[in-house]
Amino acid sequence: MTDSDATAVAGAGVDGDAPELPADLDAVRDALVDWYEADHREFPWRRTEDPYEILVSEVMSQQTQLDRVVPAWEDFVEEWPTTEELAEADRGGVVAFWSDHSLGYNNRAKYLHEAAGQVEGEYGGTFPETPEELQELMGVGPYTANAVASFAFDNGDAVVDTNVKRVLHRAFAVPDDDAAFAQVASDVMPDGESRIWNNAIMELGGVACGTTPRCDEAGCPWRRWCHAYETGDFTAPDVPEQPSFEGSRRQFRGRIVRLLGEYDELALDDLGPRVRVDYSPDGEHGREWLRGLVDDLADDGLVAIEERAGADEGRSADDGASEVVVSLRR
Repeated sequence: MTDSDATAVAGAGVDGDAPELPADLDAVRDALVDWYEADHREFPWRRTEDPYEILVSEVMSQQTQLDRVVPAWEDFVEEWPTTEELAEADRGGVVAFWSDHSLGYNNRAKYLHEAAGQVEGEYGGTFPETPEELQELMGVGPYTANAVASFAFDNGDAVVDTNVKRVLHRAFAVPDDDAAFAQVASDVMPDGESRIWNNAIMELGGVACGTTPRCDEAGCPWRRWCHAYETGDFTAPDVPEQPSFEGSRRQFRGRIVRLLGEYDELALDDLGPRVRVDYSPDGEHGREWLRGLVDDLADDGLVAIEERAGADEGRSADDGASEVVVSLRR
């Protein structure tokens, strides 16, 4: 999930066409928390209040299935267990780790590395604790900042991600309107309990109230109040489809980073055939196409491009592509 896919709600009073909530709101809250505490999925980042470990989990979880995140998260915090060690790490190695674990969007690794440097250099090794302060860290948007504030410091606001929208839409007939979702999410969350509440309501959306609801099988705690359970109408807000990864520029960017993690450097025409088998220097997927990818990666600070005078043996001296050498930025 990305920060653009979710909203961190800054308290009640958000305007929106929100429906009236059940009168016994305390019973609604208690039912959900009791359900979560009785049984929930065990993710390792749920067993810690370390803001660094939670930040790593949140960044990794953006648009990545959680079962794939678990081993990557465990390997990452073993390799770099503190912000100090991550900040001192070679950025190319961090990016290569990200790519090797197929986490996608390698610039997240760069931002995480830079955020660790900020924590060490600007905050004396101590994480800021509020959503507003956390957004000062590189690559940390409203959703991630609120998640870290909630799960590390119990100091966050209500979150509204895709799962939470689906829950609120079905349970309380909240219209598909961001302001309405924001208001209801904030009104339902008990004051000062963002850690347990945000975990619980996201768990409800992930386990009981998924795209295919499992109300009875999962023992949904909100059945007695749920509009969808009463009416049988389990429609949900529209969710934008993610673009296909296969054959995308994102896929090839990731492949370039992985390759450069294996080599100190590669000339453009040596890199090309390793990126895709149909690479042809002057073809549709040739030097111009590949140069566009590496330029994008360079703009993101992930790779370095060097224009070298002269050419490799066997290549024309005025062959511009043969003089372009790419490496991971260190």
